[in-house]
Amino acid sequence: MNDVSDLYTRARTWIGKEAGKPTMARDVVNVPMIRRWCEAMGEENPIYVDAEAAQAEGFPGPVSPPAMLEVWTMARYRPGGRLPEEGIPVLNLFDEAGYTGVVATNIEQEYDRYLVEGDRVSYTAIVDDVSEEKRTGLGIGHFITIRYEFTDQNGGPVGRMLFRVLKFKPNLAQAKAPATESAGNEFPHPRPAITHDNAHYWEGIAKRELLIQKCSDCGHLRHPPGPGCPQCQSLEWETVKASGKGTLYSHVTMHHPRLPTFDYPLPVLLVELEEGVRIVANGIDLPASDLTIGMPLELDFVEVEPGYLLPGFRPARTGG
Repeated sequence: MNDVSDLYTRARTWIGKEAGKPTMARDVVNVPMIRRWCEAMGEENPIYVDAEAAQAEGFPGPVSPPAMLEVWTMARYRPGGRLPEEGIPVLNLFDEAGYTGVVATNIEQEYDRYLVEGDRVSYTAIVDDVSEEKRTGLGIGHFITIRYEFTDQNGGPVGRMLFRVLKFKPNLAQAKAPATESAGNEFPHPRPAITHDNAHYWEGIAKRELLIQKCSDCGHLRHPPGPGCPQCQSLEWETVKASGKGTLYSHVTMHHPRLPTFDYPLPVLLVELEEGVRIVANGIDLPASDLTIGMPLELDFVEVEPGYLLPGFRPARTGG
């Protein structure tokens, strides 16, 4: 049996077994955390933060947005990533075999009920599937699917999730020239999935323009791009060119997982443009220690590979 088939066979023995230790949320469901999540995501439904609005809809008080289901049980932040005992053994098998790249490919969630204040969420994670070896644009790898079952403090089911990742060996055969001086490596930079809804955005980036969708009927600006207006549901839209001026609304610093072509620690910014929409982008000449909420920023473009531009933000120049 060759090494590849041996790895696949060993990984498949994990199917149906716990992917890691059962986990309980460190905090109960609470409005302050919900409010911060809603502010970061641009969620404005009042039932999540306002007791009267929630009661008008038949709830005893504010409820948690369903998409926060996994948020309550996320591991605490630690520089350098998870502790060894917090790892997922089936994924460690692939790390040890040289499949050091990882990228999330899709997620499916189902919800049984709204979480309310005081609920404490727990989950059990089960390895659901391990695919045969696949050849992808990132390199050869295996898709690993993990099934999460979420329960409340009484053991009652509140939701479930399927989370699939690709563990891969970076594809040197398709590597291009080093992307930038700062990256200084031979791996190709990850590319976005171009769809009918976002093609205009990437065409604008290639021309060093940041285009924002504008509803042709009600004038609402939206980002990221989508097929319809969230305010009036119109399918008609046009674009406006952003000025490139904004302020730092929030940020995180990525330490793990470490992907080729990126430098770490990697600051990821949530920028509020002066037009009123927010965009996620990397910082340029912005070490994590210099980041301050509300600081003025300005748009710039980085050619990460020949002919391939990405938007980023650097500190705004003073004096106009």
